[in-house]
Amino acid sequence: MDEKEKDLEQNKRDPGKDLTTNQGVKISDNQNSLKAGSRGPTLMEDFFLREKMTHFDHERIPERVVHARGSAAHGYFETYEGISELTKAGFLQKAGTKVPVFTRFSTVVGFRGSSDTVRDVRGFATKFYTDEGIFDLVGNNMPVFFIQDAIKFPDLVHAIKPEPHNEVPQASAAHDTFWDFISLMPESMHMIMWVISDRAIPRSYSMMEGFGVHTFRLVNAEGKSRFVKFHWKPKNGIHSLVWDEAQKLAGKDPDFNRKDLWQLIEDGNYPEFELGIQVIEEEAEFNMDFDILDATKIWPEEDVPVQIIGKMVLNKNPDNFFAETEQVAFHPGHVVPGIDFSNDPLLQGRLFSYTDTQLLRLGGPNFAEIPINRPTCPVHNNQRDGFSRQAIDKGRVSYEPNSLGNGCPMQNPANMGGFESYQERVEGHKIRERSDSFKDHYSQAQLFWNSMTPPEKEHMIEAFHFELGKVDTIEIREKMVDHLNHINHDLATAVAGGIGVAAPQQSKVTPYDKISDALSMEKGKSASIKGRKVAIIIGDGYDHEAMLMIKMALTEAGAKVDIISKLLGLIKSTGEDSIKADKHHIAAGSIMYDAIYVPGGSHINNLQKQGDAMHFIKEAYKHCKPIGLTGEATKLVEAAGLKTVKISENDQVTSSKGIVTMGADSKFDRFLDEFKTAILKHRHWDREDKEMISA
Repeated sequence: MDEKEKDLEQNKRDPGKDLTTNQGVKISDNQNSLKAGSRGPTLMEDFFLREKMTHFDHERIPERVVHARGSAAHGYFETYEGISELTKAGFLQKAGTKVPVFTRFSTVVGFRGSSDTVRDVRGFATKFYTDEGIFDLVGNNMPVFFIQDAIKFPDLVHAIKPEPHNEVPQASAAHDTFWDFISLMPESMHMIMWVISDRAIPRSYSMMEGFGVHTFRLVNAEGKSRFVKFHWKPKNGIHSLVWDEAQKLAGKDPDFNRKDLWQLIEDGNYPEFELGIQVIEEEAEFNMDFDILDATKIWPEEDVPVQIIGKMVLNKNPDNFFAETEQVAFHPGHVVPGIDFSNDPLLQGRLFSYTDTQLLRLGGPNFAEIPINRPTCPVHNNQRDGFSRQAIDKGRVSYEPNSLGNGCPMQNPANMGGFESYQERVEGHKIRERSDSFKDHYSQAQLFWNSMTPPEKEHMIEAFHFELGKVDTIEIREKMVDHLNHINHDLATAVAGGIGVAAPQQSKVTPYDKISDALSMEKGKSASIKGRKVAIIIGDGYDHEAMLMIKMALTEAGAKVDIISKLLGLIKSTGEDSIKADKHHIAAGSIMYDAIYVPGGSHINNLQKQGDAMHFIKEAYKHCKPIGLTGEATKLVEAAGLKTVKISENDQVTSSKGIVTMGADSKFDRFLDEFKTAILKHRHWDREDKEMISA
């Protein structure tokens, strides 16, 4: 029996392999349409063709207006400790409670086909499938937002999207209409500082924080309410790309972040995030020097500590991108008993917007019946019909109250698990006005700038040069420099010098001298090198023992290690061993990795003559990444022109500004410890000559 006959025989035994129509009719020929003669016209009666083409014609749904490009994963959330004193939400009552989750990460501005690594806010939305219904924690990787009131959201999005007359630029804020809008919106200044920082170009979705942005309420069983903000803290630390990497990756690997998320899960290095809450008592609502309902403000962690209450583990990739990642519908209004809303005017507007959007994008009111959106608890109501209705409701009753259905489904009072809105006393005149407590637009922007380390400040200045340097209208650039002068005079002067604007006079704004270490990525600490990517560069004649030892140790520590060589295929060592290259120079680059290692061996003589290999090393050095060199590989320091780096002697291990070297006679244990420490730091900004490197 040949292979074709075997396939046919297997197909007979396994009905799941039969090709059918949507009605289950087996398809006899999927290669040819039904025609009147072999060269005649196609017949309308060909229902195989009609069904296939009709479905294809309608396969694309409208992409999201914002957050169109996303990646997602399944997982679970586990409560560390019950917080029944704060909330009656069932999944937060007992330690060890687990509920399924589905989390989607996304860029905001770009279309579905744009790049992962653009400078942008990142969406961070989690759907909790609890026994009491769906809870959606819809947030971003930045804790504040551009605007205070939702009525300005359409204007913001219109301004930042490609300009309507020529549909340019894609997935970028670096153009006139966006900065024109921002220059007229002082409330946006705090958010702009976040967007201009390295937070806007995350290294990995597993290495960025998430924030609920809005102020919500927690309500306990006694009806006591407290204000709350939600935080996700990544176990892999908070790390970013540098701008040069982000731009190069947009061309060389535009799916960099989504591929990283997928591969982490496939490799078993599951991304983990701890859920934290900041809580303010109702009685202390007005005790801060800002309005806690203002979405352009943070609650500084030094003033309101984050209490860690559980963790999320993402351990399963979607089975189908469209059915799950594309069709998932998040909504900040999806809450469960014990979680409620505040009067944050940005949140209030979003409660309307999300449902309205899903009705159009997902074809009607039944989007909650799509499998990825279905609650895991029972659903009973009198809603019927509509596009894509999947539930088959039985019986004659579709209204309430009723007697013909024995009163079912019946409402549940709060003491029986029903959701009851917090009974807040509200009174006032109908008015279109903002509270005076929302009018401080610069203090927290100053706080953010004050909290940055020197390298982070340098990156922000360079980012302003790039963004505002692409603005053609000089009056817009001048207005932005004036705003920056209200934040910090040195910042404004440095930005002005790079964009052709006169340096401003010293600002009369009262300086805000507070600092929050929680705002700085550089001041954060990583617990492990799990999830980091390390490239091992080799050629024929490499030291196999050294390579294998480093590779195994890094892999055991949770790092992803790739073997990089000039050509794909087997690479021969100095002895009898060999190893298969994972990638070759033309398809890889240092921009895709967090660190590189080069073992010793005779291959070093050839590597010094390979432009791609030397560029790999120089570029990693320029981007301040850890570099490990052992044995003869230490010669590459001089060959690459890295003049400020100390090289180890034969019996030493030396770590100098993230360059870890080891002589031929040393032991690997200390080298490994030093190399892991260098990787843990992520970047080594103290390389004075990095700007002199031609890479």
